[in-house]
Amino acid sequence: MKKLIILGVLAANPAFAASGPFFSLSNTNFIVMISFLLFVGVLIYMKVPGKLTGLLDARAAQIKADLDEARALREEAKTILASYERKQKEVQEQSDRIVASAREEAMTAAAQAKADLKVSIARRVAAAEDRISSAEAGAVRAVREQAVAVAVAAASDLLAKQMTAEGAAASIDEAIAQVEAKLH
Repeated sequence: MKKLIILGVLAANPAFAASGPFFSLSNTNFIVMISFLLFVGVLIYMKVPGKLTGLLDARAAQIKADLDEARALREEAKTILASYERKQKEVQEQSDRIVASAREEAMTAAAQAKADLKVSIARRVAAAEDRISSAEAGAVRAVREQAVAVAVAAASDLLAKQMTAEGAAASIDEAIAQVEAKLH
């Protein structure tokens, strides 16, 4: 600032002044120079250059603090971003594991269902075979019973036709004797 003042004083030297004596109150250049020097003197007396420098320094310090804060925020944002990317990667890995586990469980469940279906079919086939064999046995038993009933009926008809009253009495006496022998 001082260099600027010196440069201003040198530029306003008497060589560039209007005609006539320079150091007279009638010379406008001299009056302007005196006014300028008084103005600069008042500015220096009031310490305006120091205040301007202080304001500029404060502004520079504020800008530097803002830049430092912006850097700190940027670093914090990078850290948070990295943390979220890491968490997102972990969540993706976990979801992949869950999907793989679900697929594996589904395959196991399908295999178990197939095995259960085979066992169920085998059980049903065995039950059907048991019912068939039971029905067969029942049919054979019914046929035998029917055959026995027919044979008994035929034998009874045959005995009734062949039996006389004396033969019937002898047969009854013989049956009583057999029962009596078995009971005693």
